[in-house]
Amino acid sequence: MSDDSGRRRPQGGFYPRDLTWHPPAFTPGYKTSVLRAPQKALVALDSTLSETTGPAFGHDALGPLDDDLVHNFARSGESAIGERIVVHGRLVDENGRGVAGALIEVWQANAGGRYRHRKDGYLAPLDGNFGGCGRTITGPDGRYAFRTIRPGPYPWPNGPNDWRPSHIHFSVFGDGFAQRLITQMYFEGDPLIPRCPIVRTIADPAAVAQLVAALDMAETLPMDALAYKFDIVLRGRRSTPFENRREGN
Repeated sequence: MSDDSGRRRPQGGFYPRDLTWHPPAFTPGYKTSVLRAPQKALVALDSTLSETTGPAFGHDALGPLDDDLVHNFARSGESAIGERIVVHGRLVDENGRGVAGALIEVWQANAGGRYRHRKDGYLAPLDGNFGGCGRTITGPDGRYAFRTIRPGPYPWPNGPNDWRPSHIHFSVFGDGFAQRLITQMYFEGDPLIPRCPIVRTIADPAAVAQLVAALDMAETLPMDALAYKFDIVLRGRRSTPFENRREGN
């Protein structure tokens, strides 16, 4: 099976999820998890065909400014307010193979820490030139990039003085729906990261480190934007065994 670019799409099932790598569903320090957590034990089911296959996206599905949040909502001749940054990286699976043709959608608060959402009651002002969302598609080796402004931190009613670190939300579609991932990216050196109740639900420091984008001076746009590197790892796919190649394809 190939996608619309002629690339042969991987086949086979996916590795089981390592639940010890993820935070537990019930974490009282993150108050919303109390009501969201499952009340009964989880049940493991075999993957179905609809999970091991997935959509194929072509670059013709994107608009010319979909990957430029600085300008994609701005009035003509204007741009979003804030520190301009480029976020780039590589989307790979657990085997280290680049995932090509994957749709990456992002959304975030503005430079003041406020979302363009009618229920966001934070006192920071809205930016009329910033919509806060965009999307891009990974290249043949899984690489992606988009330009935006660095979002600001904001308070939230989890506790008397809890603040979210600056972060960008990611939604990723891989080669199959079993690879579907929604996550957040934080910024290197942000002192709010270890204080955040959501981050503290993750027990392994190595797992937290994978959510932090490193400053990448080699990819900056001189006199324009700093760059941050953020690689994303999706579930790996088992090789399909063949009679003449028991090790797989």
